[in-house]
This record gives sequence, C-alpha cells and structure tokens, in this order.
Amino acid sequence: VFFPPGSGIAPQRIEIHKLRQGDNLILGFSIGGGIDQDPTQNPFSEDKTDKGIYVTRVTEGGPAEVAGLQIGDKIMQVNGWDMTMVTHDQARKRLTKRNEEVVRLLVTRQSLQKAVQQSMMS
Repeated sequence: VFFPPGSGIAPQRIEIHKLRQGDNLILGFSIGGGIDQDPTQNPFSEDKTDKGIYVTRVTEGGPAEVAGLQIGDKIMQVNGWDMTMVTHDQARKRLTKRNEEVVRLLVTRQSLQKAVQQSMMS
C-alpha cells in the first residue's frame, strides 16, 4: 500500500490476539463498508464514495481494544490480504478464519490525518 508523502495518512500495524470463548474466537470489533455496500450510509466514509472496510464498533476490554483498534479505523490489510476492494462478506470471512488466532491489521486513522492537517494550517 502506497501513501503519497504529505497525505497525512500514517498506516498503523495492529496485532489482535483472538479471545477463545468455547468454540469461538472473538475479535471484539464490528466492521462496516465493502464494495457491495452503499458508501453514503457509512458514517466514516469521508467523501461518501469510499467503499473501504471501517471499524464501526469496538467492544470495551475486548481483544481489539486492548490491541489499540479504534472506531473509524479503515482496514487496509488483514494478514497480508488487501482489504480495499472486498465485499462486506469477504472482509468478515478474512477476519474470522477459524484457524487464525492472531490477526495482523494494517489500518489508517482519519483523526490523525485531520490533526496533522489542522496543525499544518495553523
């Protein structure tokens, strides 16, 4: 993933260790978006055309929160898989693979971008 210099987007690597609950492995977050979804309905899509995968909910004290994931983070990659052009279902399946106890995410965070832009303007 390439980010032009000065775009103010710093990708962050986040490693989530899934929590085992019975037969389930819990990540502790929910996603929205996908190429098959309506981007105008996504509150985190900056220009309402972005069909990326966004974090919409983070469970308090859950594995994702512990790892540092935040609501509004855009998921660029999951364990090396590109997530910028996937359907909602493909994204969910990539995140919830049964045989993967660790999920490595590459995310971008808009709040950082805004903070950087505001500090440059002042």
